[in-house]
Amino acid sequence: MLKIKVALCSYGMSGSIFHAPFIHLHEGFSFTGALERSKKNINQHYNYVKSYDNFNDLINDEIDVVVVNTPPNTHYEYAKQALLSDKHVIVEKPFTTTSKEGEALQYLAKQQDKQIFVYHNRRWDSDFKTVFNVVKSNLLGDILQAEFRFERYKQDFSAKLFKENGDAGSGLLYDLGPHLIDQALCLFGMPNKLFATLKTQRKDSKVDDYFNIILWYNNNLQVTLIANLMAKIPQPAFVIHGQQGSFVKPRGDTQEQLLLNKKKPNVSGWAVEHKDNYGQLSYLKNGTTIHQKIKSEYGNYYDFYDDVYNTLSQHKTSFVTIQDGINSIKIIETALKSHLTNTVIHL
Repeated sequence: MLKIKVALCSYGMSGSIFHAPFIHLHEGFSFTGALERSKKNINQHYNYVKSYDNFNDLINDEIDVVVVNTPPNTHYEYAKQALLSDKHVIVEKPFTTTSKEGEALQYLAKQQDKQIFVYHNRRWDSDFKTVFNVVKSNLLGDILQAEFRFERYKQDFSAKLFKENGDAGSGLLYDLGPHLIDQALCLFGMPNKLFATLKTQRKDSKVDDYFNIILWYNNNLQVTLIANLMAKIPQPAFVIHGQQGSFVKPRGDTQEQLLLNKKKPNVSGWAVEHKDNYGQLSYLKNGTTIHQKIKSEYGNYYDFYDDVYNTLSQHKTSFVTIQDGINSIKIIETALKSHLTNTVIHL
């Protein structure tokens, strides 16, 4: 079996929680190490890997894939240097801080004959996988309205300063926006126009902590994306209305909490939603209204890495393409423009 060597650009929360456990688990990958400039923690959990002191040592080592999981305003430069060092690259969300940077990386990857994978891991959340299957089943008929929400209650500022300092890539639109936007684009494609509102609600905050983006499509579909850090009682995470019925689903994926609790992931079926988080489906069938609970799909971020492995080892097309990453940034840029001009923007 082909062994693909992978190294992380950081071993903080994202490296230790979202990446390392799945790289270690996948038999097709050889976990090589991580960049740790100050705190040296990785060998407490993976005693067989290297702790690199600087980025040059990492990219000059015999590594096949570099995971760029550093602050957003460093993504472009780290990914560029990795590509120039003849490495494939996995880039955390947001892919880049501008679509021009994303397009430049797309061009460079083609020139270097290397792959870029965008870590839009929320496609493998149990709740979104369930919503995706219900919509694609056509039980709801033509979709008329969809609302995706990502709501939390956090008065305090994040300990990750890059999310709060006002630099490029900071704020909620760049933090949670890529998740909601990618899920919408994965399900419905690129919209024709949008309107967006951003707010700063927490006292002394330097960045947006609320956004509302409305996407319009030619087929009479309207998709609303809302994220909020001041929602003590969150609304349902997914609400879908179609010509034949509706589906309402709370956020229920358990993977992040399991990983934070030091639970080790499995290849399949490890993150099971509680039945209280099952979605409610109501639809017409032969003139009769049917109500039923829909058991949630299993979520598993392992499948992202399995997709990376299959793409590299079997020369397949990745499920999340570099264009997907660029498109999500284009929506963010357009949302910012819409907010600043208070206008509907045509794409």
